[in-house]
Amino acid sequence: MHPHDHSHPHEEKHLKSSALITDIVIGMSDGLTVPFALAAGLSGAVDSTAIIITAGLAEIAAGSIAMGLGGYLAGRTEIDHYDAELKREWEEVELVPEREKQEVRDVFAEMGLSKEIQDMVADEMCKDKEKWVDFMMKYELGLDKPDPRRARHSAFNIGVSYIVGGLVPLSPYFFNDHPIDGLKWSCIITVMCLFVFGFFKAKVTGQNPWVGALKVMLIGSVAAAAAFFIARLFD
Repeated sequence: MHPHDHSHPHEEKHLKSSALITDIVIGMSDGLTVPFALAAGLSGAVDSTAIIITAGLAEIAAGSIAMGLGGYLAGRTEIDHYDAELKREWEEVELVPEREKQEVRDVFAEMGLSKEIQDMVADEMCKDKEKWVDFMMKYELGLDKPDPRRARHSAFNIGVSYIVGGLVPLSPYFFNDHPIDGLKWSCIITVMCLFVFGFFKAKVTGQNPWVGALKVMLIGSVAAAAAFFIARLFD
């Protein structure tokens, strides 16, 4: 089998993995931080963990739906944009083929190919309009065909990641009768998770993992502390 045949499946796997990681990062970022801050704020204002649990679960439900819907709409927007550009490209190939043919030459000119090769490749490619349009979509517009299932998968991945992240800071309140006791354990567990999540996030994005871990941990801690002291102030 030609070496090229092996590269394509590997690339697709890589792209799908990247999309999944992106969804998890989006969902976990808010899932760990927002319920943590909400529970901390309520801990400074109420004397019942039942209230905190009820409000926290309601927020996790609403937040996961909102975040998942946002991911779905983003995926649909990408698909709609691609379809609109594809339709426009087909119209231009039909109506102004010479201009589109020149654009093919321009793409190869940017690659440093000679005028003779530009003309030869352009003439050969333009015999097949479907391949011609696909080439223009990818190399002129920089657009790859989106996976039609991507929007649904993204909504699910982001929503589930938000729920998992949100249950982390809320879980200690299930096992403590006093909000402050629940908050102490919530801080310990959530700060540790924020550190690990920040480390992982920075590592997959090519940043310094220790700096990324401290940054994410600090942001979540500041948000929770601000919510707690503001609630105390107005209580």
